[in-house]
Amino acid sequence: MTSTDTRVEAEDSGPSGYAAARLRLLQEGARSGPPRRAALAELTDDWLTGLFAAGSEGLRGVSLVAVGGYGRGELSPRSDLDLLLLHDGADSGAVAALADRIWYPVWDLGLDLDHSVRTPAEARKTAADDLKVQLGLLDARHLAGDLGLTAGLRTAVLADWRNQAPKRLPELQELCAERAERQGELQYLLEPDLKEARGGLRDATALRAVAASWLADAPREGLSDARRRLLDVRDALHLATGRATDRLALQEQDQVAAELGLLDADTLLRQVYEAARVVSYASDVTWREVGRVLRSRAVRPRLRAMLGGGKPAAERSPLAEGVVEQDGEVGLARTARPERDPVLPLRAAAAAAQADLPLSLHAVRRMAAATRPLPTPWPAEARQQLVTLLGSGHPTIEVWEALEAEGLITRLLPDWERVRCRPQRNAVHIWTVDRHLIETAVRASELTRRVGRPDLLLVASLLHDIGKGWPGDHSVAGEIIARDVATRIGFDRTDVAVLATLVRHHLLLIDTATRRDLEDPATVRSVAEAVGSQGTLELLHALTEADALATGPAAWSSWRGSLVTDLVKRVSAVLAGDAPEEPEAAAPTAEQERLAIEACRTGGPVLALRAQTEPVDTDADAASPEDPEPLGVELLIAVPDQPGVLPSVAGVLAMHRLTVRTAELRALDLPDGVEGSVLLLNWRVAAEYGSLPQAARLRADLVRALDGSLDITARLAERDAAYPRRRGTIAPPPRVTVAPAASRHATVIEVRAHDAPGLLHRIGRALEDAHVRVRSMHVSTLGANAVDAFYVTGTKGAPLPGTEAASLARALEETLRG
Repeated sequence: MTSTDTRVEAEDSGPSGYAAARLRLLQEGARSGPPRRAALAELTDDWLTGLFAAGSEGLRGVSLVAVGGYGRGELSPRSDLDLLLLHDGADSGAVAALADRIWYPVWDLGLDLDHSVRTPAEARKTAADDLKVQLGLLDARHLAGDLGLTAGLRTAVLADWRNQAPKRLPELQELCAERAERQGELQYLLEPDLKEARGGLRDATALRAVAASWLADAPREGLSDARRRLLDVRDALHLATGRATDRLALQEQDQVAAELGLLDADTLLRQVYEAARVVSYASDVTWREVGRVLRSRAVRPRLRAMLGGGKPAAERSPLAEGVVEQDGEVGLARTARPERDPVLPLRAAAAAAQADLPLSLHAVRRMAAATRPLPTPWPAEARQQLVTLLGSGHPTIEVWEALEAEGLITRLLPDWERVRCRPQRNAVHIWTVDRHLIETAVRASELTRRVGRPDLLLVASLLHDIGKGWPGDHSVAGEIIARDVATRIGFDRTDVAVLATLVRHHLLLIDTATRRDLEDPATVRSVAEAVGSQGTLELLHALTEADALATGPAAWSSWRGSLVTDLVKRVSAVLAGDAPEEPEAAAPTAEQERLAIEACRTGGPVLALRAQTEPVDTDADAASPEDPEPLGVELLIAVPDQPGVLPSVAGVLAMHRLTVRTAELRALDLPDGVEGSVLLLNWRVAAEYGSLPQAARLRADLVRALDGSLDITARLAERDAAYPRRRGTIAPPPRVTVAPAASRHATVIEVRAHDAPGLLHRIGRALEDAHVRVRSMHVSTLGANAVDAFYVTGTKGAPLPGTEAASLARALEETLRG
C-alpha cells in the first residue's frame, strides 16, 4: 500500500482509520528514519486537517498550527502532538467547541497531546513570559484554517525573537547548562537520555533557535547527520518499548540495536556518543560566538565614540610561534604556515590549554585542512608540546575535544580510533575509554611534582588503557601499542621501555595491595621484579592514583590509597641501593676547552651559539631539503668562577625570551699551565617566537648582568607588567626536596615546578642569597614542568648538614610559591 493509499484510508475511516494506517506505517520494514518520520507527520496532518474541517464549518479567523517537534515534522512513533488552535477572538464559544472536536479524538487514541488555544496576542505574550513556549513557536507550521493568521503569528514571533535575542539567548544558554547539570553528558552515559542530556536533541533544537536569531550560527558540518542519528535511535527505542521514552536503558539497548540493524549494543552506544559529540562541540562553539557578539555589542557604542566612529580591531596577543590570542580564543597568527609547520596543531593546542582558552573553530579547521603529517619519529618540539598539552589540567579536555572534532587526534595518534567513543560497561567507570584516558592525564597533571619524569607519567596516563580497543587482556595489548606509539613520538629506548612497563603493569599496585598478603616477602619481591627501578615505581604509584581517580568515585578511597602506599614503601625498600650518584662529568670537548681558556684570558664571559636542526620529510608543496626543522639553540658559555653566574645567565636568557629546555653547569678543570677556575654552562634553549638571538647581544647583556649594571629582576618585572594578565591554568605548587644519599660530595636539592619565564633566574638568586655554591646542576624542561637538580656545597666545599639542607629546601620552596 502506498503512502497516498494510507492517507486516503485515514481520511475515509476517521480515528480508527488513522490508527490502522499509523500502525501499518510503523510496521513497514522498508521505511525508517527521516522518510518514516515525514510520512507519519504527513499522515497525522491529513487526519487533523480532516478533524478541523469537520468542526469549523462557517467559522472564520481560526487556524490549527503544529509547533515544537511536530512543527518540524519530526514525529517519532510515540511522540506527543504539539498543537496550537489560533483564533482572532471573535467567537470564543465556537472556538472552544472546535477544540473539543480535535482534542478528544487524539486522546481517545491514547496519543499524548500538548495543546493550547490562544489569540496571536496571547501567544506572543505567553512566549515573552515562557522561553520554552517561544522556542516551540519558532517551529510553528500551518496545518489548516486561516493561513494568514498563522503566517502573521510566525512573522511576529520571529521578529520578537530576533529583537529580544540579546536578552533571551543568555537565558537559553542557562537553561541548557542547568539541564546538562541534571542529566549529564550524552556522550559518556551508559543509560543516556537522548533528549535531555547534554549533546542531545534539546541542544540540537537550541542551536536551531540560535541560528533563527541571526546573532550567531552553529558549525553545520555533521550536525544534521548527528541529529538524524539521535532521532533514528529514539524511533527505534519507541518501537522496542512501545512507550514514549527518551532514556536508552541497558536492558533495551540490544533490541534497539537490532531494530537499527547494528551489530550490538556497543555499536549502538558508540554511534550515539559520536552524534552527541558533534552536537556538544557545535554547542560549545556557538555559545562562545554568542558571547563574543554580545560582548562586542555591549562595548561598541563606547568604543565608537572614543574612536570617532571607526571600528576597533580586535587585539592580537602572541602566545607561541604562529599562535595568538584574539577575542578570548586562540587562533593562528597572520604569519602562520600550517602547510610548512607540522608541529603547529600541537603548539596551538598546548598554548590554548596553558592559557585556559578555547581553540577557535577557524584555526582548528585550517590546521586540519593544511597541516602536513608529522615525521616519524616526531621532532623534539612536537613531543614537548604534547606533554605540555597533557599536563595543562582541566583545560586539556576542551582543547583535546576541539582537535578530535576535526580529526586531528587520530591523525596524530592513529591507535586512538579504536578507543574513541568506546563505552565501558562497568558500573565503576563513568567515562568512555577515550575520555577516561584524558581524564587520567588531567588527574596525573596534579601529581607531576611527585615524580622525576612528569613527561613519562603524562604519556603513560594517555596510553594506559589504549589496549581496550583490541581483543584479549588490554594491558598486554596496550604494552605493544605503547611501545609503538612511544617510539613514533620520539622517546629513546630507555623511556620506551619504562612506558611499556607502566602500561603493562598499570593495575599491578592496586590489584596486589587489595588482593595479596603484603606481609609475604614473595609478594613484594614479585612487584619489585616487575617494576625494576625506583623511578618506575614512583611513576607507577602516581599513575595508579590518577587512573583510579579518573575512573569514578567508587574506584579510590583513603583505605585503598593507604594500602597502595604501604606496598610502595615495601617495594621501595627492596629496590633500595639504586640511589643515583652525581653523574661523572664528561671530558671537555675541544670547543669547550677553547672557550674556557678564552674566558680565563679575557676575564669575562665567552659564548658560542648555534642552532640545532634535523632534516624533515619533504614534498612538492613543503620546504626544500635545505630547509631544516629547528630543534632549538645550543648555547655554550664559559665564565670565570664568581658569584651570581647562574642567576645572571638565566636572567639574560629570560630577557631575550629564550626558554630553557636542558641545562648543565659544572666547574671545568683547565689544562696545565692555565690558571684560574672556570664555570662551563651547556644549555639548550628555544626562542619563544622563532627568532634566534644574536650572540653579541647576549654576551653584552651578560657582562652587564655580572658587573651589576643591568638590573635583570627589574627588567623582567617591567616586561611582565607590560603584558595583559591571562587566567591560565592552575599548576600544582612547586616542590623542593633534599635527595637522600644522592651524592658523597654535595647536597642535592631537587626542584619540581611549573616552567615559567625567569624560573631558573629566581632559583639561582635564592641559592645565591642562601650563600651556597652550585657545584653542578642538571635542568630539564619536560612539557610545562621543570625538573631540576642542584648539587650544592657550603662555603668550604662540603655537603650541607641535614638541618641546613632541609632549611634551604623550605626557603627555596617558599620563594617559588611566592
